[in-house]
Amino acid sequence: MNLDSITAAATDVTSLAAKAKDSPDKILNAAKQFESLLVAQMMKSMQDNEGGWLGTEDQSSSAAMEYGQEAFAQAMSASGGLGLAKMVAAGLQHAAKE
Repeated sequence: MNLDSITAAATDVTSLAAKAKDSPDKILNAAKQFESLLVAQMMKSMQDNEGGWLGTEDQSSSAAMEYGQEAFAQAMSASGGLGLAKMVAAGLQHAAKE
């Protein structure tokens, strides 16, 4: 995942929000999901570069790491995360009002 694909995804989400006129709660939930996916992708990228966190990699350890990364990213996003969800939600709510 690169910056261009993230920017394109954010632009698509913004245009959808402008059309949909969703509630602030739905927008915040979508923004949190977006942030958790982004954090999970960053963690996966770090694992790929390091060759695995558990030493030797096999299918079961790879699946366990993917699950753990996803769960960590969701928990992190739910508790405020990197602050991206709030910024995305503010932008989407602004776009939905226009």
